[in-house]
Amino acid sequence: GKKRAVLVGVSYTGTSYELKGTVKDVELMRNLLRDKFGFPGDSILVLTEESDDQSRVPMRENLLMAMRWLVEGCSAGDSLVFHFSGHGVQKLDTAGDEVDGYNEALCPLDFEEKGKILDDEINETIVRPLGPGVKLHAIIDTCHSGTILDLRYLCRLSRTGYWQWENHIRPGKPKGTNGGLAISISGCNDDQKSTESSVQGFSDTAAIGAMTDSFIRAVESEPGTTYGRLLSAMRATIRDSQGTGRRLPGRIGSFVRKMITSSGVQEPQLCSSEMFDIYRKPFLL
Repeated sequence: GKKRAVLVGVSYTGTSYELKGTVKDVELMRNLLRDKFGFPGDSILVLTEESDDQSRVPMRENLLMAMRWLVEGCSAGDSLVFHFSGHGVQKLDTAGDEVDGYNEALCPLDFEEKGKILDDEINETIVRPLGPGVKLHAIIDTCHSGTILDLRYLCRLSRTGYWQWENHIRPGKPKGTNGGLAISISGCNDDQKSTESSVQGFSDTAAIGAMTDSFIRAVESEPGTTYGRLLSAMRATIRDSQGTGRRLPGRIGSFVRKMITSSGVQEPQLCSSEMFDIYRKPFLL
C-alpha cells in the first residue's frame, strides 16, 4: 500500500500566543517517517509559515485541502499520517454529540478571521472516508486534544495502572470510518474547560512540543514497540521532563511516575475507531 503524510506546524508568528518549536516538530516528524518508516519524501506534505508556496502556509482552507489530499483515493494497505503541532481549544457543543459537552478544535494560522477547525469537521474529512484496510494515525500536539478526531474509543490509565478503553460517542451519533482504522495519539486530555474566544484562553505554550518529543523518543528507543509500551514510555518522558518523580530512584521513582497524577502534567491520550489489545498490537506506521 501507499504511505502518505500531512505534517502541520503553526507558529502564529508576531502574535501574543506565538509558538517557538512547531516547525522543528514537523522537521523531526518528517525525518522519523522517512528514515524509520519508509515514507517517500514526495508523499509527505508539509505546511508551515516558512513555506514560500502560499498553498503550503497553514491557513484554514489550505489545511482542509491538505487533509482531503491525505485520504483521497486511499485503498486497502495504505498507511496515512496526520501530524499537527500548534494551538488547540475547546468550544461549547451545541449538537449534543460530545460526552463532556465540548467540541475540541485546531487553530490554523488565520483562525481569528476564518475560524477554527472543529473535531466534527476533522472527523468528516479524514476519518469517515477511510475504507477497509486503510490505516490512519493522527499525532496531535496541542492543548485540549484528547478526542480531537471524535473517535469512538478513548484509552485511559486506570487507578490500578492499566490502560483501558472507554466509549466516548453518544448513541445515534455515527462518527466511525468506512471500514478502516483510525487512531489518534495526542498531547493531553481535554477535561480542562478554557475560554475559547480569546488568546488569554490558551494554556501554557511551553507544553506544546513535549508530546512530539516524547513520541519520537519512544518510537526510536523501542523498535517494534506496542501501543501500550509506547504510551507508557511517552508518559514517563513527559513526567521526567516536568519533574514528577524525578528525584526518586529506581523502582520507587518508576512507580511514582506511573501512578501519580497532576493537573500540571500532560497526559498522552490514545483514541481509536475500534478497540484492540494495546499490550499486544505492534505500533506500525
